[in-house]
Amino acid sequence: MGEDLNKPEYEIPPELKSSVSITTLDRIYNWSRRSSVWPMMFGLACCAIEMICAAASRYDIARFGMEVMRPSPRQSDLMLVSGTVTKKMMPLIVRLFNQMPEPKYVIAMGACASGGGPFKEGYNVISGVDNYIPVDVYIPGCPPTPQALMNGLITLQKKIDTQSIREVRWYKKGASETIPVPVLGPDIMDPREYDLIRQYTNQKLQNIDDPAAQVARQEKGS
Repeated sequence: MGEDLNKPEYEIPPELKSSVSITTLDRIYNWSRRSSVWPMMFGLACCAIEMICAAASRYDIARFGMEVMRPSPRQSDLMLVSGTVTKKMMPLIVRLFNQMPEPKYVIAMGACASGGGPFKEGYNVISGVDNYIPVDVYIPGCPPTPQALMNGLITLQKKIDTQSIREVRWYKKGASETIPVPVLGPDIMDPREYDLIRQYTNQKLQNIDDPAAQVARQEKGS
C-alpha cells in the first residue's frame, strides 16, 4: 500500500513501516474503484470530439485508469453525456443508464448536457440531462477542453474517495430504483409526472365545461 492509505492516528513501529500499512476497508474499496472507472463508449455532439482528444496520447486519461471505454452499458461504470441531448435521444440515454450496473456515475459534459446550451429554447432539445437521470459532476464549456474533462474526472475520483460502504445505495437492502423511460410523442413525457399532467389536464377541462368561464371568454373575445 502507498503512504496515502496510512491512518495517521495509528502509530506503526519504525521497524515495520516498510512492510505494514494500516488503512480502512472504505479507503481500499474506494481506491480500487477510483482507479478503474470504465466510461461508456458513446458521444452525442461536438463535446465527443474533445472526449476523444482526452483519450489520445497528448492528454492520456489512461493515467487515471479511465481509458477502457466499453461499448456495452453492462460493463460501464461511467456515463459521459457529451453533447446536445435531443428529446428523441433522451429515452435511449435513460434505457442505457438503467442497464449499467451499480456503482455507476454520470458526468454532464458541456453546456448542452448541463442545461441545454445555446439550443435551450429549441423545440427538440432537453434543458439539462439531470431532469431525467442523476448527475454527479458538471463540466462547463461549449465545448469544454480536454483539460476540463480531465478536471471533471479527477473531481469524480475525489467524490468516490468520500463514499462509505455503509452508506452507498448499491449496498442497501432492496433493488436499486429503475428510472422510468420517458415517452416520446408530440412532446417528451416523464412517467414520474403523469399525475401532475393529469391534474393539469383535468383542471383545463373543468374550465372549459364551466358556463361562467365560457361567458367570460366570449365577453373577452367580443
